Amino acid sequence: MRYQGRITSWKDDQGYGFITPNGGGGEVFAHIRAFGRRQGRPTGNEIVTYELRSDAQGRAQAANVEFVGVPRRAVQLAAAPGQGRLAPLFAIAFLGFVGVAVFVGRLPMAVLALYLLASLLSFFAYAFDKSAARRQQWRTRESTLHLFALLGGWPGALAAQRLLRHKSAKASFQLGYWFTVLLNCAALGWLFSLPGQRSLRAVLTFI
Repeated sequence: MRYQGRITSWKDDQGYGFITPNGGGGEVFAHIRAFGRRQGRPTGNEIVTYELRSDAQGRAQAANVEFVGVPRRAVQLAAAPGQGRLAPLFAIAFLGFVGVAVFVGRLPMAVLALYLLASLLSFFAYAFDKSAARRQQWRTRESTLHLFALLGGWPGALAAQRLLRHKSAKASFQLGYWFTVLLNCAALGWLFSLPGQRSLRAVLTFI
C-alpha cells in the first residue's frame, strides 16, 4: 500500500529527512537510499508517495519513495545545481591544460603538484565532513572547504561532490565554491603574464 505526504524537513548533508503524511499522523523517517538513484535527491517540500516499513526498533520509515508531479530530470537539476557533464569535463580539461603547460615549460612542475595535492586534500576533507555529519560529530567549516578549493583543490572538491554526493545540493555553498573556482582560474591565468612569471620564480627561489 502506498501513502502520500510532503517532505517537511531534509538534511542533505546527512542524507535523510522526514515526511509528513497527508492524512495526518506522525512524521515518517526517509533515508536517501529510499529514493533510488533515478529519483534524484530531494531538497525539501516535495510531495511524494511511499511505502511504509519498520526498522529494528519498530519505528516507521519510508521505502520506495517517488516524487509526485515533478519530472525526475527537474528534481535532479534542482537538487544538484551545476551537476551536469560540463563541470567534470571542465575540471579534466583544466588539469590537462596545466599538464601541457608544464610539459612545454610554461609552468613549473610545482604548480601541477600543488593542484594534485590540494585536490587530494580537498577530497579527503569532504569525505571527513560527510562522515562527521552522519555521526553528528565535529564538522569541517565550509570556509575551510572553500579555502582548499581556492588554493587549487577545486577539481578534487568537485570529484568529492559527485562521488560522495556531499555539498552538491546546497545552493549557497555551490555559489561560494564556483566563486573560488573563478578566482583560482584567474590566478592561474595571471601566472602566464610577465609579472606572474617573475613572482612565481621568486617564490620558487625562496622555497
